[in-house]
Amino acid sequence: MTLEPLIHHLVPFMLVAFRIAGLFIAAPMISSPMIPARVKVLAAIMLSGCVYPLTPAWPLDPKSVSLLELAPMVVGEALIGYVIGFLASLPIAAAEMAGVLIGQQMGFGLAKVYSPETDSETDVLSQLLMFTMFAGYLAGGGLESVFSAIVGTFERVGPGGIGFTDAPLMVILGVLGSGLELAMRLSMPVVATILLLVVVFAVIAKTMPAINIMSVGFTVKVLAGLLVITLAMPVIARVGGEEIADVMNTIQEWSRSLSSGGRHG
Repeated sequence: MTLEPLIHHLVPFMLVAFRIAGLFIAAPMISSPMIPARVKVLAAIMLSGCVYPLTPAWPLDPKSVSLLELAPMVVGEALIGYVIGFLASLPIAAAEMAGVLIGQQMGFGLAKVYSPETDSETDVLSQLLMFTMFAGYLAGGGLESVFSAIVGTFERVGPGGIGFTDAPLMVILGVLGSGLELAMRLSMPVVATILLLVVVFAVIAKTMPAINIMSVGFTVKVLAGLLVITLAMPVIARVGGEEIADVMNTIQEWSRSLSSGGRHG
């Protein structure tokens, strides 16, 4: 009994683990600060153990790979998982941005609450829209799609088969632009309503100066904003679901377009 067979699999298994670990850095839910780091590491190693037997055979002798050659491989592997997780998180971040815009217009900018999901302070409405989009992400099979995409990459790119310079910048920019458009679409009903109310308040303030428009206007803006959000919630859920489905399709298409480019695997 020797450790030589295990040593031959150590380097490719480590590369597989780094690719899957990239998901735990950016993917929704599994990247949450509420999950202890040791749990994330253990989950990444366990998933790597399940995926590793399905990966292409490592063509090189591990003893012939230096640390300088191994470093870019590790970065490239982690990049694949990180990109998939980052793309999946953008619709949720867009919904959170829309909540911030709505909260600022309604006067909730000072009403900050602690969000354990992001380990930071955020607006109440921002959390509402974020968790609404997060529920759509889980209900639409987003988490399963993310894991399916990362596993599918091993069919086309073996461990160490992609470099850190192969980041899909155009894909990321496209999804960022789509996320910004989503944030504007989600916030526009409330923003337009508040803008209309501001115009009405300005007219009232000019015609009836005796009315304390500041105190009355704040209450009216809050009530009007909450009413519009309540009425628009079905539309928000539908639009958010469509955006999540589009992003999941983009992730699947990018994972299917990967190739080793003549490198390892």
